[in-house]
Amino acid sequence: MELVTLIGAITVFLLAIFLGFELITKVPATLHTPLMSGANAISGITIVGALIFSNTDYNGGSPGLAAWLAFFALILATINVVGGFAVTNRMLNMIAGKRGGR
Repeated sequence: MELVTLIGAITVFLLAIFLGFELITKVPATLHTPLMSGANAISGITIVGALIFSNTDYNGGSPGLAAWLAFFALILATINVVGGFAVTNRMLNMIAGKRGGR
């Protein structure tokens, strides 16, 4: 990889981290559940992409680096989806508990 390309990629990555942190800290509490639903949808797309990509890299021989990276992405996206649904379910149960107590 060329040095200029590497520096550009690192710069974009660091700016994305900074921008993501700034955006998430500014989100009001009432928008956290819809934001989490959007993150679950993006992770679902990541799961589908990782499954497709891991299948195209595996040609009957030993899996290559891309297949292992796709497998790692599949694991991380699955953890994100399951955790997001668990947190959303807990929040909805908290809201249902408040409504039932009236």
